[in-house]
Amino acid sequence: MIEIHVGDITQFAVDVIVNAANESLLGGGGVDGAIHAAAGPELLEYCRTLDGCKTGAVVLTPGFNLIARHIIHAVGPIWRGGSGGEPDLLTSCYRSALELARANSFRSIAFPCISTGIYGYPKWLAAKIALSEMQAVEKEFERIIACCFTESDAEVYRQRVAHT
Repeated sequence: MIEIHVGDITQFAVDVIVNAANESLLGGGGVDGAIHAAAGPELLEYCRTLDGCKTGAVVLTPGFNLIARHIIHAVGPIWRGGSGGEPDLLTSCYRSALELARANSFRSIAFPCISTGIYGYPKWLAAKIALSEMQAVEKEFERIIACCFTESDAEVYRQRVAHT
């Protein structure tokens, strides 16, 4: 079963957390800024050695000062009305993160609501994609957490689960 929580993703005791990153991987606002702050300056130093990450793709880094030992940075799409491939790119973020987690034998993973903040992806549509990808592999993990920033975000996920 997929767990839906409201809270700070940096505080979950899981093998890996997913970061809603930008293409530079060098930090930003929202979830990205919170994860970089909690992980410490070593994360930024490490990310500077990488060559960024394309939209729809993922990159694995150590968790440094986080409870989680690892971070999967997923670069979600900016919403531009849905006709620019945004659904496929968001699907790729979730699917690729789950594939990378399985490839590294991670048994527990926590996701933020990728692209629904400043990137403007409609929450109802994003939740449908996120939950579909999580449900497709949930039996392969001990825990899959959808970590929402607000109670209203969590309610969108709960309503989506009720409609599946």
